[in-house]
Amino acid sequence: MAALQTVALFILTALAEIIGCYLPYLWLRKGHSIWLLAPAALSLALFAWLLTLHPTASGRVYAAYGGVYIGMALLWLWAVDGVRPSASDWIGVGLCLAGMLVIMFGPRSA
Repeated sequence: MAALQTVALFILTALAEIIGCYLPYLWLRKGHSIWLLAPAALSLALFAWLLTLHPTASGRVYAAYGGVYIGMALLWLWAVDGVRPSASDWIGVGLCLAGMLVIMFGPRSA
């Protein structure tokens, strides 16, 4: 159960970061309202706070989080940008997620 909670927390963290970066992108590149920066800042603050909720060392959390972020970014690419990821994209995500699992749940010496 703890492993599932950890992965769910990583997913929420990734969504907060992606949204926090996507909203300024909409303003800067797509000409949307500057007011998008307010929810973007809140989303990035949420992202930083969510990273603090993990009970393990911060460096390990950041390293493992990267694997989940990559997977969420490809899902975002597909769902929001309308670009279907390639087979090599999915293979890369699989490798990253395998690395995340090893980092977060591998055996530790005392």
